[in-house]
Amino acid sequence: MNSKNRSIFQFIVYSLFGIFMFFVPIQIGETNTIPIDHIVARIQSIPNLTLVTGSLLIIVGSILPFVTGSWKKNNITRILSLIQITAIPFLAMYLFKIGPQDLLKEDMIPFIFEKIVTPVTTIIPIGAVFLAFIVSYGLMEFIGVLMRPIMVPLFRTPGRSAVDAVASFVGSYSIALLITNRVYKEGRYNQREAAIIATGFSTVSATFMIIVAKTAGLMDQWLLYFTTTIIVTFVVTMLTTRIYPLATKSTTYYPEATPEIEQDVKADRLKVAWQEALAVSAQAPNLIDNIVSNFKDGLTMSVKIAPSLMSVGILSLILAQYTPLFDWLGYIFYPITWLVRLPEAMLAAKAAALSIAEMFLPTLLVVNAAEPVRYVIAIVSISEILFFSASIPCIMATEIPLNIKDFLIIWFERVVLSILIATPLVYWLFI
Repeated sequence: MNSKNRSIFQFIVYSLFGIFMFFVPIQIGETNTIPIDHIVARIQSIPNLTLVTGSLLIIVGSILPFVTGSWKKNNITRILSLIQITAIPFLAMYLFKIGPQDLLKEDMIPFIFEKIVTPVTTIIPIGAVFLAFIVSYGLMEFIGVLMRPIMVPLFRTPGRSAVDAVASFVGSYSIALLITNRVYKEGRYNQREAAIIATGFSTVSATFMIIVAKTAGLMDQWLLYFTTTIIVTFVVTMLTTRIYPLATKSTTYYPEATPEIEQDVKADRLKVAWQEALAVSAQAPNLIDNIVSNFKDGLTMSVKIAPSLMSVGILSLILAQYTPLFDWLGYIFYPITWLVRLPEAMLAAKAAALSIAEMFLPTLLVVNAAEPVRYVIAIVSISEILFFSASIPCIMATEIPLNIKDFLIIWFERVVLSILIATPLVYWLFI
């Protein structure tokens, strides 16, 4: 097989396989989800495997910064490293069923370990194995040329970022962030673009949206809920890209990368997309080497993220359930929920404030509220994207240049904009 035919084979076959693994839900038994999710589910069904691997990742990730000395990097790193080390006593409570009974309840430590830590830390290295098929053999360049006229004016991101947007909804934010971080480190996103994509597209999957809809009593309107949530999420992203802090982020590239800037195409877009894809495929590394490299990156990310998911997740839930912090934060959003005339405006405001701790908590708080409140909060819990129990630690484990201040400001902006956009939309649809 000559080099041109090899490039065509790699682009078509590898890309189709990647699309299948990441984007095509299939039915196995009673579960309908993407193949990677099925693989992760099978791995998790092996007795005690994820218990052991999750525990090891937490322990290694907690002590590694102190072994390497990286915890001294700056004040923020020192604080985060000290918070992360609390993951070990929390893990001991879970494993040996010791400690305060309130923390051992199903919606506390077991929830964080079983529903967040083990699924996320399993899917990241497994997803990384198949990431090569998506990012290395021309698919992102092909999509990039075709989608550039949409992504650049709307979101100020390259056309190839459309892959990230789809990956989050059909896969998960961890998969989308894995793609974003890899592409950023390769020089195909600049700092601002990577930050926009991480905070604007990396929301929970459609599968988890079903859980939110069921909890909120909205499954009889599932298609409408799904559609309105996507609309609100992307409209909010369009707006946040144009205001501080995202609008002021640097347009420089990852320090060790050679920038690969998408070129605008005026004519023969499909032909140019094909040529771009084949050029990348021709320069792509050997598949086995690529997979091994990606797996190592995924495993490293899991080690970084596991203690954060455990410690920050549990501490956030403790603050949410046993302190008045989120009651106080609710007053920040009360003028907004009152302005848009949501019923039970203070309840809706508190629910919105809870989203920074864990995206599922807001819906639990409003299960008995009026339908407009349940609907709006169910949308907001998805469109706000950033929460400390999972997505924020995931982003912090990447090379994407965002800090705690950025997260808090962007979260606040997304919540306010989501309420302002979702509420009239809900009233228009139902009243």
